[in-house]
Amino acid sequence: MNDSRGLGRWVAGKRSKWITLLVWIVAAGLLSVLLPSVKSEENNNAPNLNSSKPSVQADAIAEREFPSGADIPALIVWHREGGLTDSDLQNVQKLSEKLTTSPVAHQTSVPPLHQLPLPAIKGELSKDGSTLVSPVLFSKQADTDQLKEGITKLKDYTLDLFGEDPFAVANNSSDQLSARVTGPVGIQIDATGLFKNADVSLLIGTVLLVLVLLLLIYRSPVLALIPLVAVGFAYGVINPILGWMAHEGWIVVDSQAISIMTVLLFGAGTDYCLFLISRFRQLLWVEKNKGKALLSAITGSSGAIAMSGLTVVLSLLALLVAEYGAYHRFAAPFSIAILIMGIASLTLVPAMLAIFGRASFFPFIPRTLDMQQERAVRKGKPAPTVAHKAPRNWIGNIVVRKPWWIVAICILLLGGLATFSTQIKFTYDIMSSFPKDMESREGYATIGEQFSPGELAPAKVIIDTQGKSIPLAQQLSSLPYVDKVAEPQTGKQNEQIIAYEVEFNLNPYSLEAMAHIPDLRAAAEQALANAGVSDPENRVWIGGQTAEQHDTKVTGERDTRIIIPIVIGLITLLLLLYLRSIVATVYLVLTVILSYFSALGLGWLIVHNVMGADAIQGSIPLYSFVFLVALGEDYNIFMISSIWQKRKHMPLKQAIKEGVGETGSVITSAGLILAGTFAVLATLPIQVLVQFGMITAIGVLLDTFVVRPFLVPAITLLLGRWAFWPSKYEPVEEQVRAVK
Repeated sequence: MNDSRGLGRWVAGKRSKWITLLVWIVAAGLLSVLLPSVKSEENNNAPNLNSSKPSVQADAIAEREFPSGADIPALIVWHREGGLTDSDLQNVQKLSEKLTTSPVAHQTSVPPLHQLPLPAIKGELSKDGSTLVSPVLFSKQADTDQLKEGITKLKDYTLDLFGEDPFAVANNSSDQLSARVTGPVGIQIDATGLFKNADVSLLIGTVLLVLVLLLLIYRSPVLALIPLVAVGFAYGVINPILGWMAHEGWIVVDSQAISIMTVLLFGAGTDYCLFLISRFRQLLWVEKNKGKALLSAITGSSGAIAMSGLTVVLSLLALLVAEYGAYHRFAAPFSIAILIMGIASLTLVPAMLAIFGRASFFPFIPRTLDMQQERAVRKGKPAPTVAHKAPRNWIGNIVVRKPWWIVAICILLLGGLATFSTQIKFTYDIMSSFPKDMESREGYATIGEQFSPGELAPAKVIIDTQGKSIPLAQQLSSLPYVDKVAEPQTGKQNEQIIAYEVEFNLNPYSLEAMAHIPDLRAAAEQALANAGVSDPENRVWIGGQTAEQHDTKVTGERDTRIIIPIVIGLITLLLLLYLRSIVATVYLVLTVILSYFSALGLGWLIVHNVMGADAIQGSIPLYSFVFLVALGEDYNIFMISSIWQKRKHMPLKQAIKEGVGETGSVITSAGLILAGTFAVLATLPIQVLVQFGMITAIGVLLDTFVVRPFLVPAITLLLGRWAFWPSKYEPVEEQVRAVK
């Protein structure tokens, strides 16, 4: 308590408020000038799998033994309804010759189609003669921008040689030649481009949404700007700090993490500001001195704000134990952003409130009854008799009157929605996250229709024969899920290393194809064992996109099993230290977990039945869990803190009723803003962000309108004194008797 009062006196004092503001201005300015921007340090090519994963080991062997095969292909899909003409094929040959004599940036090789006769090329066409796929190989070391540079130049060549731009022709055009770039290169360029293009629109959309909601809720332009200014200053500090850490090699940041961090910063950051602002406004109705009101507001809310921020920071830091790179890369930016935003809400926001005072709430300025009466006399108007009429606390009344009904209805509702989470199907197919009209997805769809879909991303089976003759090609070709096995390749440095390119007869990014990776390995190991090769388990490696996705699934499931218990454990420990109640800690954690599964269930119903998706992205459950459980506890902490304080000087039933009423409006507005910011993600053309944003927004709304106002206070009332166990709790009546 003394610490919070000391903090309040410093950041909101007559002189120190200006010093506090100046410190933030100087910090944001100097750091932005002296340190690099995080945008300049983004690494969108950072690996998600470490060197211990089987697919990564296979890629390393392929790069050493089959250097030409280790390059990544761009697949150019040429298509004309009714059949490709000789002129079309001759133009493709001209492009092949041009790429051979004048390679584009970071190109390593291209098949010499210009050296083949037309009949040989026609043999590579689809059955109806409408489609040809020609690969162009690029260096594996090239990053996305470098790959895009090469593809752009390739398209320029095409325009010059063809006299028209087939890449601009609609994919279903009936009388024109169309072209699309797909394959690993096309997918990588499109995936990165989606996130890069999303940054600006996401930031603008989030800022406008928060501003509009604040104006609608509080009807004060000054108050609407204070949280946004605080978030802006916090971002001005966060951005260069993250850029510096990335520049020094301490962390890795990518555009996806920065995009979601921006949403989190505006959503959670605004919430922390509102927790303080709402308390300040309440006190201004009864306290004439704005300084005393602000000091009391800081004293009363700083503990809950600090605890809420710490809960989110530690939960996000739990992602550091993840092996999957995308999860691990979220930990530092997100936790640092929340930490700095928490500091801003406890220092910068009070300083701005101290500077503006009551004018922060213009034109609806809160004044005490005496101030309103004096103002009325000066203006010659009738004097009011009540300073401020509190809004009707109907939720608090219902909770204290019908707690058993409230608990039963809430558990039936949330539990019913949670049951649908057991029906969720997952996908790791990156293509399904792209818009249907995106170039690489259109090209992939054409390949799937005209050829085997496995041609898009063949698996590479590599074996160490130890000099023995092994008829693996025939065995692999006989597998029911294999469409074609290419001629074997011999290792460059070790001739006993043999590689086979295997094309599936199904979508190589599907769960079904991924499930066959262990089968491929088992078939290869059995062939080695039958030939008498020793230790066959360590002489088979499988690489390619499908194998990588299989490792991604296995690694993600491992991270989920480890991180979820860690997050629950951290939050449980923090709540226990803060509340000193085992019972309250247990039901606060359990209610948030219940709302998480309810959000998953309701989200699945919408994704599957309304949006028509067959599955959700496999990474969403872990992302949503970390955010929803941590952010959901924020509201519980703020509301339960109010009840804990009030029960010291009033009966528990009255404390619950007033606590619910006192925190209701601010948590409702904070929940709407947080849910709205996550919902902004649903406007982006990236399905993984659409699904993540929608499910997280649903979870926040369930916490805001079901768990926090109804379920938690009803459980607290039903438990009575046991809600505080093992802390000592004496009802007010017993305290009075003890004094007498």
